[in-house]
Amino acid sequence: MLLLRLKLYRIVGRNVRTPVGEIDIVARRRGIVAIVEVKRRPDTAAGIRAVTTEQQRRIVRAAEYLSMSGKAGGDVTGWRFDLVIVRPWRLPQHMTNMWRT
Repeated sequence: MLLLRLKLYRIVGRNVRTPVGEIDIVARRRGIVAIVEVKRRPDTAAGIRAVTTEQQRRIVRAAEYLSMSGKAGGDVTGWRFDLVIVRPWRLPQHMTNMWRT
């Protein structure tokens, strides 16, 4: 995603499938791995509501699997869960640290 690259993130993977769930985007910046969920919604509030508690749990499990498998790369100092909301006729909105494990 161009927005993340402009913010100096390196895209490690897109639509990463694990046995426990799928991650839309895995991105790295310095030692931080950002697990990014992408939602296409008419407005910001709808995008935030679209990530349910159950979906958050599934994404966290997928991130834990990625962490244990080492597929996110070396020198990881932290993990973060971000949300990108794609809205009509507007630039995508990147929201960092949307939930915690």
